[in-house]
Amino acid sequence: MEIILKQDIKGLGEKDDVVTVKPGYGRNYLIPQGFGELATSSAKKVLAENLKQAAFKQDKIKKDAEGVAERLTDVKLSIGAKAGESGKIFGAVNTIQIAEALKAQGFDVDRRRITFETEPKFVGEYVANLNLHKEVKVQVPFEVIAE
Repeated sequence: MEIILKQDIKGLGEKDDVVTVKPGYGRNYLIPQGFGELATSSAKKVLAENLKQAAFKQDKIKKDAEGVAERLTDVKLSIGAKAGESGKIFGAVNTIQIAEALKAQGFDVDRRRITFETEPKFVGEYVANLNLHKEVKVQVPFEVIAE
């Protein structure tokens, strides 16, 4: 019996895979639980069309991310923070501040896509990693300056 999986199932397959299972497993567990559906010819055609459309959307998203990444290569940010005499800042620079600085320069990047190699806790230069897409990553240098 062929089943189209609606979600990932450990040991069986991933979402949108067409797998062959024993009839009892498919009829009594996968289909009633909503984990799969019968792989009829019409369901296979719908799956193929959905995969084609999803691939087209992912390709467009990736191209947009590559365009943003190309423009971000020349960007250098300055983040102001209150600091003591030794150069240690009070608190730390966080991803929200980097996202706001990028937005001020015309780049709309979600703060959850920003990470740091080392946590910026002193005045100096650091690098922020931007994960624009699962295949497109950019490093943006920024400087923490004392206010």
